[in-house]
Amino acid sequence: MSEQLEGRKVAVYVALAGTEQVELVEPRKAIEAAGGTVEVLGAKVGTVHMVNHDLEPGDSVVVDKTFGAVSAAEYDGLVIPGGSVGADKLRADRDAVALLQEFGKLGKPIAVICHGPWTLVEAGLAQGRTLTSFPSLQTDIRNAGGTWVDEEVVVDRGIVTSRNPDDLPAFCAKLIDEIARSPRREA
Repeated sequence: MSEQLEGRKVAVYVALAGTEQVELVEPRKAIEAAGGTVEVLGAKVGTVHMVNHDLEPGDSVVVDKTFGAVSAAEYDGLVIPGGSVGADKLRADRDAVALLQEFGKLGKPIAVICHGPWTLVEAGLAQGRTLTSFPSLQTDIRNAGGTWVDEEVVVDRGIVTSRNPDDLPAFCAKLIDEIARSPRREA
């Protein structure tokens, strides 16, 4: 086991429904394998079900804390998985967006994949940045003042983005690198 993220704590968002399972599970495994800890954040504490391929039922995951019960200062980074329904629910959740904005203001690493960049658009974090995403979001990103590119993984000022589950190996490597290189949270 690597110790690259030893002592680091990372928040991972999950929607009440529609989060793409592999896009939550694989980054969580990568963070833990690198020595970090993960807290799953959602709209309510308890168990929520994820999806596979946007439509097929997936496994469940336990939400550790709610978006409104924490501060970005408690974490060393944030991961937002996709899933078109899940990402849409997250961008409509005022507490999820406010917490994402706080991560942005503090300059903490943020890693967002697939449809997850909708949350960046909603939070005002796409403007002036180069991002990638699931291709159907490119107009939304451009309309929000960002530049959209079709690349496996993009890093722009601490925000890591990828297009889809096929990009997870590169996405996970970059999010680990960004968190490891960033200043540690104050305990």
